[in-house]
Amino acid sequence: MSEVKISAEPRTEFGKGGARRTRRAGLVPAVLYGHGEKPQHIALPAREFAAAIRHGGINQIFTIDIAGNAAATLALPKAIQRDPIRDTFEHVDLLIVKRGEKIQVDIQVTLTGEAAKNTLIVHESNTVAVVADALQLPSELEASIEGLEAGSHVTAGDVKLPKGVELAVDADTVLAVVNAAQSNEEAPAEGETPAEGESAE
Repeated sequence: MSEVKISAEPRTEFGKGGARRTRRAGLVPAVLYGHGEKPQHIALPAREFAAAIRHGGINQIFTIDIAGNAAATLALPKAIQRDPIRDTFEHVDLLIVKRGEKIQVDIQVTLTGEAAKNTLIVHESNTVAVVADALQLPSELEASIEGLEAGSHVTAGDVKLPKGVELAVDADTVLAVVNAAQSNEEAPAEGETPAEGESAE
């Protein structure tokens, strides 16, 4: 995943009123912290930040150029608050990272292939925690379900890991379960009375 360069402004207004004014100006209120540095309150360009997250995901690394600072800062979003109605960013917590540093993050897992016929995949978790170089985080990971029969499990150990990426959870951690799909014959028809000895739910 490549770094995204983004400019930021120091933020001097705080509280709900200040945050609203920042957002009205087309900016996202943010806090930059970590590595023993004093937290910095900044404002990011909303449109550029949203585009970067859409393209790179939650683990996008940013090179933040803060007005008045001599050097840019590398950072990773740790918490993003969204407005569920407007689908806009309300606030962002950014964690400072260093080149060559290994960090723990949750990465999206995509299941590939087709399980056996008449099965149903139940997801226990769509992500897996890994440890990797801050500047070489994979955008997503994959695990195969090809040909898996009912009763099978997909675990963290089944995830294909790129070089330099390690699991941060037990390899037996279950990510998905392959269940037998209920056939139409097994499902009672609407209004059907349960057979003797069965109870209606």
